[in-house]
Amino acid sequence: MSSKRYVVAISATFLFATLLAACSNNDSGSSPTAAPTSAAAAPEIAAGDFTADFSVMKQLTDLASQGTGLVGVLLPDTTTSARYVTYDAPYLTQAFEAAGLSADQFKIDNAQGSADTMQTQAEADITAGASVLLVDALDSGSGAAIEANAASKGVAVIDYDRLTLGGPDNRYYVSFDNVSVGKLIGQGEVDCIAAWNVKDPNLLIMDGDPTDNNAKLFAQGYNGILKSHFADGSYTKVGEPAGTWDPPTAQTTFEQQFTAHPEINAVVTPNDDNANAVISVLQKNKIPPNTFPTTGQDASPSGLQNILKGYQCGTVYKPIYLEAQAAAALALYLRAGVTPPAALVNATTADSTSGADVASVYTVPIWVTTDNMADTVVKDGAIKVSDLCAGQLASACADAGIS
Repeated sequence: MSSKRYVVAISATFLFATLLAACSNNDSGSSPTAAPTSAAAAPEIAAGDFTADFSVMKQLTDLASQGTGLVGVLLPDTTTSARYVTYDAPYLTQAFEAAGLSADQFKIDNAQGSADTMQTQAEADITAGASVLLVDALDSGSGAAIEANAASKGVAVIDYDRLTLGGPDNRYYVSFDNVSVGKLIGQGEVDCIAAWNVKDPNLLIMDGDPTDNNAKLFAQGYNGILKSHFADGSYTKVGEPAGTWDPPTAQTTFEQQFTAHPEINAVVTPNDDNANAVISVLQKNKIPPNTFPTTGQDASPSGLQNILKGYQCGTVYKPIYLEAQAAAALALYLRAGVTPPAALVNATTADSTSGADVASVYTVPIWVTTDNMADTVVKDGAIKVSDLCAGQLASACADAGIS
């Protein structure tokens, strides 16, 4: 019980009420989070409020002090994208700390590509008293099992970046509008084909891993943009082989396709790491810059440098500091048992497996090229100029107004 009263005389009625209250306060651990209550007393944070200086998170310090339990963060790997180590983990840490959580009140793990490891990490977090889990699952099957176990023990669940198909109906999802991400990739390819004067575009489409729901949404977006160009014959679709997020596999796939179809002169690549794998083949085959468009996302160092080199048209910059703050803020509301404000939970996402509409927080992606690199990723501090513009890229950076 939260408090005790000592009195000289206790009436029978008071004693009975006290015993009832004591019986209701058990230590079973079956429900570590309170049912969400009204958000009236909590800050009305909106999805568009977050900034690069993390100042909005400081508005949530009272909310953080109200909550109990560990916030566990489960990240998938270090190979499919450099972002999880370079951006997500540090930004999530900064967001929680800005809101006043101490190091023992949140925990960030990386499963290193193993679903079994993620399951073990999730169980360890629950055992340690987690009240909220942020899950960026390796695949929906293993992710749904992790989330079902958490939900059965009263732990609030947030899908982080990737939607886990078949997850609990009462979970949340924090990401970018991934169909819009795909549309930016598709339009970026179209614009680049025109800007680089690619004649008779013979386009190969390389997708992400089909077990990742985000990959399906990206493909929905860029295929929607490219459809009319294939339909009117201005582009030829050479193929769309099985997708992957593994760069060595992407490299092998592209080499096989390029050998079988030497007429390929443009590729849709769904992230920077896969694009880098393709570009290594192009450079090995002495394809000159600004002639063979590729695309990407994540605004990784390799992707940004490939843009400056003229081998990649652009990248979708998903300001991960926004996504991380949105996820951390949502976790703090749930940890405190407070219903998140509608301005924060600003969308729904269809779960094609369960048929449920998942309450979602969407932040806004940006297409980055040499034209706006200085005013986006560089201005935001997502990459240091000294790292981006090293060696032979100094002149390219100067041309792009990066200093």
